[in-house]
Amino acid sequence: MEMLLTVFIAVVVTLFFTAGHLRNLKKREARAHEAAEKGKLLSGGPQSQHPHIDAAHCIGCGTCTTVCPEGDVLAVLGGKAVIVNGYKCIGHGLCADACPVGAITMVMASPSMGADMPNLTAEYETSVANLFIAGELGGLALIKNAINQGRDCVDTIAQRQGGMKQAAPGSAGIYDVVIVGAGPAGISASLRAIEKKLNYLTLDEGEIGGTVAKYPRQKLVMTSPVEFPLYGKFKKMELSKEELIAFWRQVIGRVDFNFRKGQKVEDIKKDGDGIFSITTGGGKYRSRAVVLAIGKSGSPRKLGVKGEDLPKVMYRLIEADHYVHKHLMVVGGGDSAVEAAMGLAHQVGNHVTLSYRKTAFSRLKERNAQRIEECIRKGKLNVVFNSIPVEFHPESVTLDVDGALQEIPNDYVWIFAGGEPPTAFLKKIGVALGMHDMTAEGSSEAHAAASAREELASA
Repeated sequence: MEMLLTVFIAVVVTLFFTAGHLRNLKKREARAHEAAEKGKLLSGGPQSQHPHIDAAHCIGCGTCTTVCPEGDVLAVLGGKAVIVNGYKCIGHGLCADACPVGAITMVMASPSMGADMPNLTAEYETSVANLFIAGELGGLALIKNAINQGRDCVDTIAQRQGGMKQAAPGSAGIYDVVIVGAGPAGISASLRAIEKKLNYLTLDEGEIGGTVAKYPRQKLVMTSPVEFPLYGKFKKMELSKEELIAFWRQVIGRVDFNFRKGQKVEDIKKDGDGIFSITTGGGKYRSRAVVLAIGKSGSPRKLGVKGEDLPKVMYRLIEADHYVHKHLMVVGGGDSAVEAAMGLAHQVGNHVTLSYRKTAFSRLKERNAQRIEECIRKGKLNVVFNSIPVEFHPESVTLDVDGALQEIPNDYVWIFAGGEPPTAFLKKIGVALGMHDMTAEGSSEAHAAASAREELASA
């Protein structure tokens, strides 16, 4: 009798926990379906590097869904991991690292997201021989990818030029490589050039840091472990803009960094002898190879609105704490606009309005989506959806809100409407662009690399 009672209790307890587990699975799948429907409404899919899931190997454990910093990019549906909100994915790659069975590889986006991308070889070389592209201009926005690409480009250049230099000594006034851009890719390429003892020059129209230097104060920059030239393994997973730039300056301070700021590159031409002529507003330079690490944001995109040339209208927010007790407006609905609006809203005495032309935010990182909702709920800032600025005045802004004009007191305006990508410049210097699908190729390469590692381990 006692044995039967024990078995009965064990069965009841097992059924209780099983029922709870099934309820949780049902809720999780319901949330996944909800996220998938939202993804269909808001996105055409991933915008650059993103996970490719091998359904044949996926065991549906859900580990990948718990490590993504951007929220519900992935979900488990029908016992398999799937991409449900691809537009949120910015290619961290943590899901691939966490997958216990190796069912996830990081690949490039599909043709619908690949228009006007430069055609690059596996060595990041363009259609112009010895002209390379590194960093987000090639499609990858992550800092670790930019660092890896800048380093790899210079490795290829050094390997090619090694034999050439032995056969023909370098000519005076000709660099081995000119690196255009001093962001993550450009700094990495420069430091690698020092390691390889190349005669190099780094140019940038601004300061060291590239796009990162223009981020709002204390903006968090996601990264992951990466091998940095002249430093070694860089292990931090999350750090602010200031911390990242301080790290770069620390590394650069140890070497003779050949850098010239305020040098906007206007043209790159290849002479008959195969040497590049790089023309800037400050002069002309000659080089055997060029690494373009200029990013893809380009010049800020303007709205074409009356009064947009007023001094109060700006396109970048560097120091939010410089603006207090003001009436401020931010125009845009992306992460940069939302981060700027929240940063300004937390300063003393500010009245901040965020104007966005759509009915809802659609491409925000998960933490920004949560923070903006909290700011709206607490009344820290006013968000006006379905609104378009029609005129900027010295002391106000006129908005078109659902067809009705509304004038709002205003001291300063920031416009975050994206940038004009350097497509025209790339075409001008002869770089072939295209609309191409790298997903299958990237997945094939990743699987080949994984197989090679397995063979090496078992050897």
